[in-house]
Amino acid sequence: MVDADGPPETRIAFSETEVRRILQHGPWPPPPSRDLSNRVSGTAPGIELGERLFFDSRLSSTGTVSCATCHRPDQSWTDGRRRGVGLGAGDRNTLGLANVRLQRWFGWDGAADSLWAQSIRPILEPSEMGGTAGQVAALVRGDRELACRYQKAFGRPPSLENDEAVLVDVGKALAAFQETLSSGRTAFDEFRDALARGDDAAAARYPLGAQRGLRIFIGKGACGVCHFGPNFSNGEFDDIGVPFFVGPGRVDPGRYEGIKRVTASRLNLLGVYSDDPDRSTATGTRHVAQAHRQWGAFKVPSLRNVARTAPYMHNGELATLRAVVRHYSELDEERVHADGARVLGPLRLTSAEEDDLVAFLETLSDGGPGYQRPIAPGEWTCVSRAWWK
Repeated sequence: MVDADGPPETRIAFSETEVRRILQHGPWPPPPSRDLSNRVSGTAPGIELGERLFFDSRLSSTGTVSCATCHRPDQSWTDGRRRGVGLGAGDRNTLGLANVRLQRWFGWDGAADSLWAQSIRPILEPSEMGGTAGQVAALVRGDRELACRYQKAFGRPPSLENDEAVLVDVGKALAAFQETLSSGRTAFDEFRDALARGDDAAAARYPLGAQRGLRIFIGKGACGVCHFGPNFSNGEFDDIGVPFFVGPGRVDPGRYEGIKRVTASRLNLLGVYSDDPDRSTATGTRHVAQAHRQWGAFKVPSLRNVARTAPYMHNGELATLRAVVRHYSELDEERVHADGARVLGPLRLTSAEEDDLVAFLETLSDGGPGYQRPIAPGEWTCVSRAWWK
């Protein structure tokens, strides 16, 4: 916009309330932390073993599918497909792994309460990797390199009797690696920090359209109610009017079924495999309970790197950010569960407002893949690498 008596506008005058809301979405990145339920969380040997396993297709029953098949580094740790495809076609969109360590429930339905338990699920899922505890344990025991790395990570060789224990440790190593996958700073972070220190010149470098979209995000759109905090997610689950039918006569119950699964799992944080002796990490698991309102509710995903993780929603039905914004702009309240996210209502955005909101969302993505696998499989061995000294 151009003022008839002045230069083009470069900075919106946000109110004190608006600034407070903006500042709640930072700072970024958050400090590192360790998962008390995972003994190799944050350890170099655990991370290195997990990295090896993440790219190893031998964890699958056919030797053709690895974790990286669906979680590709060049796709912001997702796959770009509407729904995931492993050994078979899945019912859900593949969630990205950047900043996964910040979550407290895992998967679209929260059926795992730890990252290590979630890492085991696709290994055993027939439509994904189709493996078994016995197969995974035999691989770790029988591969000299993996067995060596396992010993260095866990301080003991893989059990010869307990296949499930070895499988759990594989999940913990995979989790240790995934905890290192973080997205970088973004144009929004630079703007947010400029506001925090009162640097008007730096703040003025943030695109004006993105500023207008940010005002909608924290105001008229009420997007920050669910997409809250530095990671732009409150970590909860909501019904936002996206259909949960996955095929003729088949529905995806979402969080309702996820709670049933997590509370019944032998691998949950209350179980024998947690390394947290006080079970201090299991508070949510101890108190979570099914309720009718959770039917058809799915995770509120982080919006960081959102411009690089299309398509969107739990079933991947929306191909672009513009389509996502339009979904909320034209929301059919009749499709929202009666006990669902009643904060929702159609935003009735103009075309220009949709442009601005998309412009803001695009500033939540970093500059591109920050991960480069440094060493090819077999390039060096566990016992000879100086890194282990």
